[in-house]
Amino acid sequence: MVQLVNVTNMARWIQRESVEKIIGEMIEYLERDFKRWEKFDKIARVASHTPFGVIELMPTSDGEEYSFKYVNGHPSNPARGFQTVTAYGMLADVDNGYPTFMAEMTLLTALRTAAVSAMVARKLARPDSRKMAMIGSGSQSEFQALGFRAAMGIEDLAIFDTDPAAMEKFRRNMEPLGFRIHLASSVDEALEGADIITTCTADKAQNKILARHQVKPGVHLNAVGGDCPGKTELEEQIVRDSTVFVEFPPQTRIEGEIQQVEPDFPVVEFWKVLTGEEPGRQSDEEITLFDSVGFAISDFSALRYLRDSTAGTELQDFIELIAEPEDPKDLFSLVGSLKPVG
Repeated sequence: MVQLVNVTNMARWIQRESVEKIIGEMIEYLERDFKRWEKFDKIARVASHTPFGVIELMPTSDGEEYSFKYVNGHPSNPARGFQTVTAYGMLADVDNGYPTFMAEMTLLTALRTAAVSAMVARKLARPDSRKMAMIGSGSQSEFQALGFRAAMGIEDLAIFDTDPAAMEKFRRNMEPLGFRIHLASSVDEALEGADIITTCTADKAQNKILARHQVKPGVHLNAVGGDCPGKTELEEQIVRDSTVFVEFPPQTRIEGEIQQVEPDFPVVEFWKVLTGEEPGRQSDEEITLFDSVGFAISDFSALRYLRDSTAGTELQDFIELIAEPEDPKDLFSLVGSLKPVG
């Protein structure tokens, strides 16, 4: 039998524990796994691109457990009544190849993405950072806000989105939780006084959400939205003038902001900052850029944290996913005794 956390129980778990508590604890799992980065199998995600969007598989293994996530990204979905991103994932035992745990990952990916952003910003943003500007207020925005408060105590937010209803949705969801929110009428207005800038837009296009002149010295950029070939958010010169930190370079060079620059453009693998092999921020004037595209090891961490957090509770169901005949060589025994239909 395979353990399962379905959508209903995922929502119950988040409500019970709180988004901030989950993100804070998930960061601990992420940091431990990032510090042993070299132990993992790593490949860029397997992607199937169409004019409508992308469907991806994200596998990895640490030699003891294997994980994968199925995830889509379809920017036009909301206009048709569907979500932009949906996902589910699985853990398996490397020893025998059997699946052990499955979970919905639409909500879990939102938590994981915010946890990774917050983990990185805690190392790269200036310690005195107090205000974040968020460009884009879609499905990920609330999780990002709560993640940065959990990791850095940030409660002052300026928001801009081309959709006023999305900004109002964000205000409605976050203001009761104690955030001080300014709904800006332009990107420039949102950026005023910001120490951290999060860009999280969904268009599958080479956009310039931010121009170089809008980014002041000392800012930390959390570029969450760029995540497939042909999809960017930042003007190229911002990339060139920043110290760029990435998860897995072969994937980020295909999908991230650095797809705009030459293939050997220098980047820092963030796991090396955690292990001390590379420095993080080196001056108050430096612009740091986390070119975030999401990587399978983060999903591995999130799935294990969810499994451990819900173990032994009513939040886990069990599903009969694996055919297990009494004699492992006699698979037909499971069907041979069945009466013919009709």
